Amino acid sequence: MSLPPPAPLIAVCANQAWNLVNFRAGLIAALLGRGFRVQAIAPPDIEMERKLAELGCGFTPVPLDAAGLAPHRDLATLLAFRRIIANLQPAAWLSWTIKPNVYGSLAAGLAGVPAFPNVSGLGTAFIRRNLLTLIAKQLYRTGFRRAPTVFFQNEDDRAEFIGGGIVRTSQAHVLPGSGIDAQAWAPPPGGRPAPRQFLMLSRVVADKGVREYVEAARQVRQFWPDAHFVLMGEIGVANRTAIPRAEVESWIAEGVIEHREPASDVRPHIAGADFIVLPSYREGLSRVLLEAAAMGRPIVTTDVTGCRDIVREGENGFLCAPRDAGSLAAALEKACACADARWQALADAGRARVVEEFSQERVTALYLEAMARSGVIPPQAT
Repeated sequence: MSLPPPAPLIAVCANQAWNLVNFRAGLIAALLGRGFRVQAIAPPDIEMERKLAELGCGFTPVPLDAAGLAPHRDLATLLAFRRIIANLQPAAWLSWTIKPNVYGSLAAGLAGVPAFPNVSGLGTAFIRRNLLTLIAKQLYRTGFRRAPTVFFQNEDDRAEFIGGGIVRTSQAHVLPGSGIDAQAWAPPPGGRPAPRQFLMLSRVVADKGVREYVEAARQVRQFWPDAHFVLMGEIGVANRTAIPRAEVESWIAEGVIEHREPASDVRPHIAGADFIVLPSYREGLSRVLLEAAAMGRPIVTTDVTGCRDIVREGENGFLCAPRDAGSLAAALEKACACADARWQALADAGRARVVEEFSQERVTALYLEAMARSGVIPPQAT
């Protein structure tokens, strides 16, 4: 008696296994629940590999220099993706972050495998426009040529790629972020924490608005001396706008901020904050802000792509101009003056919006619809 053929395999790839565990677990579970096998592809990470195995997901390591620009390393990554795809023969390639998107989609297209890259943010190359921007656009254009669907997390990024001839209109679709598990990110009991406790969750890089946060904290503390400002995030990351440790240590010595190292579970830190702050120059669709809103924490953020999509001025937080410490300070002062009833209204509105518009279930359904359109799964399976 012949054995039945194995279930189709879906490859999921990002520049860190951590990304797949923390942001894509719901989608992975949905694919497994529909009878697919799922193989994760990322640089080696023993702890995350164990967590992926617990989800029921296989793992294939890949060499990947996430932030580097060395052509020989990128060629090695492209060739590694080609070998992996040839070995796995997946039914579809799902990817996040620039190099899995560009080189993985290119390798998948060459092998006749439908790719579904997700442009979760455009990053430094599109914030600081220069030769790197032109190179990035050409890489995206080449990598995405054969992809049946390219996902974006906001309309502005989609419009930029269509207008620049990087993708076709028929390819480009918008997702509401990575999807939030509303139960896992539920508001903690006890209502409002102590007022004027601000938390910024971010890598310590200039493009996230870290320096503006520090300068705004200086200004606010002149009028609200009990205001407390925390910066939680990794120092010394591989990013062209990374802020030196010595500069951060000078802020700590001055007493203007408290720095905390990244935590595997940020929920207790969000729960202890009165407002979450993100003065970023640009986002895809900020995961941090979605998590904060889901937990019933009002937000102070910039009026830019990927932030204003989540926060409406005066409804679930306050907006400020990007790259402007004075504007940020004014928004933070609104937060400082917020009475309890006003704070609770902001918190409730943010939570309701995330549940309605940015749920994990909605994101998963859109992925399944795209895969059905491309024949990866039967339409009725969505």
